[in-house]
Amino acid sequence: MPNFIFAYHGGHTPEGEEEVAKTMAAWQAWFEEMGSAVVDPGNPVGASKTVTREAVQEDGGANPISGYTVISADDIDAAARMAKGCPMVADGTGSIEVAEIHQM
Repeated sequence: MPNFIFAYHGGHTPEGEEEVAKTMAAWQAWFEEMGSAVVDPGNPVGASKTVTREAVQEDGGANPISGYTVISADDIDAAARMAKGCPMVADGTGSIEVAEIHQM
């Protein structure tokens, strides 16, 4: 079964203990819903830079990545259906780019 990366864009950093707990519970529930399909729950990421031959863009580009997860699914459509359950997709604060990871 192929693996897919969920590249998160957007979202927000929760503030205060109550919001952090609520956010973590939502993500944990989503991961539990996906079960053994979660290969690597991943992590949020910090500031990014977009590097091209011409320049290094300091702000990460138009839509910088904010985190990642690796999952296993039958195909990209199944992976995209799983992505719809993501808390930041559900609350409208972010999006997920889904791509198959090709083994070399």
